[in-house]
Amino acid sequence: MYHGGMTNRLRIALPSLSAVLLAAAPLVAASPPARPLSSADIVAQAPAGAWAAIPAEDLLVIDFDNGRRVVIALAPAFAPVHVANIRRLVRSGWFAGTTVNRVQDNYVTQWGDATEKKPLPEGIAASPPAEYARRLEGLGFRAMPFRDAYADKAGHAGGWPAASDGQLAWLPHCYGMVGVGRNIAPDTGTGAELYTVIGHGPRHLDRNIAVVGRVLSGMEALSALPRGTEALGFYKDGTPRPAIAAARLAADMPEAERPAFDLMRSDSASFADWLAARANRKDEFFIRPAGALDICNALPPVRDAQRP
Repeated sequence: MYHGGMTNRLRIALPSLSAVLLAAAPLVAASPPARPLSSADIVAQAPAGAWAAIPAEDLLVIDFDNGRRVVIALAPAFAPVHVANIRRLVRSGWFAGTTVNRVQDNYVTQWGDATEKKPLPEGIAASPPAEYARRLEGLGFRAMPFRDAYADKAGHAGGWPAASDGQLAWLPHCYGMVGVGRNIAPDTGTGAELYTVIGHGPRHLDRNIAVVGRVLSGMEALSALPRGTEALGFYKDGTPRPAIAAARLAADMPEAERPAFDLMRSDSASFADWLAARANRKDEFFIRPAGALDICNALPPVRDAQRP
């Protein structure tokens, strides 16, 4: 009976002790979990080391007669001969007076000499090699862990979106990418006729045309134009069309006037975080993250280096 009495008393005391402990606990509500960083947050917070300046020699600046400006980053690592041609055309003033001649809805905007008879400047390679893909070695290609419909792997190399079959790599036809117009093979285009993708990425063109760059700013000047009414979106003869007033390389412009852009390094930790956030959207708006990412939705972030 004695031990039983002690047990009963303990049974009575223990709940009371629990109640005392609970009452003594700090009355602080649990902190809500931190909101995951969005891809925009990651770009905004990326340190200086995550960015690389795009060389002024690789920035093509096109001013149209309607006052609009387009800036294109050139990709000499993927199409060196075509890019060299473009630089010669630009520095000779050849593009001045040429026009936008084709705007096909959900496809491309194309510009150059509508007559195809304007003489090319000296030093232009008239028959460049088919720079539609290049050897993978030396590119520092980093594949994304997501499937791609047009290549064994898709990822990034030197700040560029890229696709690869394990031996070769190429620039994909994504929105804003710039390619070289050509006629039927063996013609490979000289760079005197250029186009940019203005719709869903026509990836079936990959490895069939030389892709030489990417529009960094002024895309609206090319994507919001009236659509051509002739076959393939060409403008009908006599239709008003934007003309190029001047095309220059940023390196040839006065330093105070030249545009400048930084590209997020595809080998940086910030870029890896950005990719993960793009593939696994956890913003308040999203209900089900995709867990996947298309290369055309993963063009490396670019920022205006002159903007405060």
